[in-house]
Amino acid sequence: MVVPARCPGPCAMLALSLLMGYGVVRCVCLVVCDSNPSSDGGVTSSLGISVRSAGAKVAFSAVRGTNHEPSDMSNTSMTIYFDQALVNIGNHFDLKASVFQAPRRGIYSFGFHVVKVYNRQTIQVNLMQNDYPIISAFAGDQDVTREAASNGVLLQLEREDRVYLKLERGTLMGGWKYSTFSGFLVFPL
Repeated sequence: MVVPARCPGPCAMLALSLLMGYGVVRCVCLVVCDSNPSSDGGVTSSLGISVRSAGAKVAFSAVRGTNHEPSDMSNTSMTIYFDQALVNIGNHFDLKASVFQAPRRGIYSFGFHVVKVYNRQTIQVNLMQNDYPIISAFAGDQDVTREAASNGVLLQLEREDRVYLKLERGTLMGGWKYSTFSGFLVFPL
């Protein structure tokens, strides 16, 4: 059952009446019965009925399906571009800019995996939050032709915070979907 998120008081009463069998109504927000309600961005009644926004689901996963050498990226920021979204629930990952923008305050999980192209080179990739590096991944074995660098993190983001990957040095393998970038909302605050 879904109830509008903008009117939680009347929605909770509507949800209760529907649960008690007083009528059939189509709504737009999720009603969850929980004997131990927690703070999740929803409005919770003393009966353990939680009203949450139906748009609370946020997840993306993107891959690099073609080669994008740094000179081909056509930008000075060295943002790593992804050209295919496997998942983009909520449409908060801008594929063209390859930037995720948080739709709400919450705890988010991010992970990435990138592959370098040549031996005798080093790559370093930073996960950026609002133009500041948060975590890095490094691959620098000189005797390996293809080597991967991966990392993951939980971040507390504010609404409209931006998260993306930046290539600090090296060249990434582009084809065959070697490099990925994924994230999702763990829970709203």
